[in-house]
Amino acid sequence: MSDNSAVFTIFVLRFKRFMKILILQASPRANGNTAWMAEEYKNAAEAAGHEVTLVNVSKKKIAGCLACEYCHTKGNGACIQKDDMQELYPLMNEAEVLVLAAPIYYFTLCAQIQAPIQRMYCVNKPAKVKKMALLMSSYSPGVYEGAMCEFRDICNYWSVENMGAVTAKIDEQKTEETKQKVAALVSKL
Repeated sequence: MSDNSAVFTIFVLRFKRFMKILILQASPRANGNTAWMAEEYKNAAEAAGHEVTLVNVSKKKIAGCLACEYCHTKGNGACIQKDDMQELYPLMNEAEVLVLAAPIYYFTLCAQIQAPIQRMYCVNKPAKVKKMALLMSSYSPGVYEGAMCEFRDICNYWSVENMGAVTAKIDEQKTEETKQKVAALVSKL
């Protein structure tokens, strides 16, 4: 390595912006395809120097929004429900990148990812999130459009950059090609 190359590398590392990433992984299958994609994203992002927290929300007890409006009246932005969502609020508040990893069971994002998304109603949107990405797997091809539409709507409402999505149908799951697609998504950071 030449002296100029070393100086340039140090310069780039000094000014490179590493990000806080939160991955909400929603598959109840610990070794399933969605969980694999989330782990691949985490590994690639950490290898690039980013700080990553991965939470399996399918193992959390998170109820749906009650539409009681406590958060917007007496709660000052705090939800009246005291469940495992209390662990996620601070993580979501500090994240700069939010990655949703969800299996598609019936044409849209699964219930396990819906609950934490909808419970953000109390704060309107995560405070620091600037970018979002989506990882989806399904045994059937052609079932992603509803979830993609929902994801785009969330990105638009929260005014965050939609970094894109990686999908993996049955013959694409846990393949080198899908791993490369996940790494390409990470490279957009």
